[in-house]
Amino acid sequence: MPSISEPLWRDVTIVNELGLHARSAAKLAKLAQQAAGSVWLQAGSERVDARQILDILTLAAAKGDRVQIEVETPADLAVLELIVALFADGFGE
Repeated sequence: MPSISEPLWRDVTIVNELGLHARSAAKLAKLAQQAAGSVWLQAGSERVDARQILDILTLAAAKGDRVQIEVETPADLAVLELIVALFADGFGE
C-alpha cells in the first residue's frame, strides 16, 4: 500500500501592496537559501529559482497574484512553511 506523504508545494496569494519587489524578494531568497535542496516559485507558466533575487523579480508578481512555492525534498518542508508564513505576513510590510 503506498504511503501518503505531505505535498512539497503550497499555493499562496501575494497580500502586500507592492507585490514581489526587491525588498520582499531579498527576504524570500534568504529563507529559500536555508533549504538543502532547490526551492521553486511559479507564477503562471513561469518557474524560477527562489534562491535568486533577480529570478524572483522576473515574475513581476503583484498584489493578488497567486504563486506556487515548491521544495525538492521533504527535509525542506519547514523552510516551505516559513516561506508561506512570510507571504501571509505580507513580507512584514
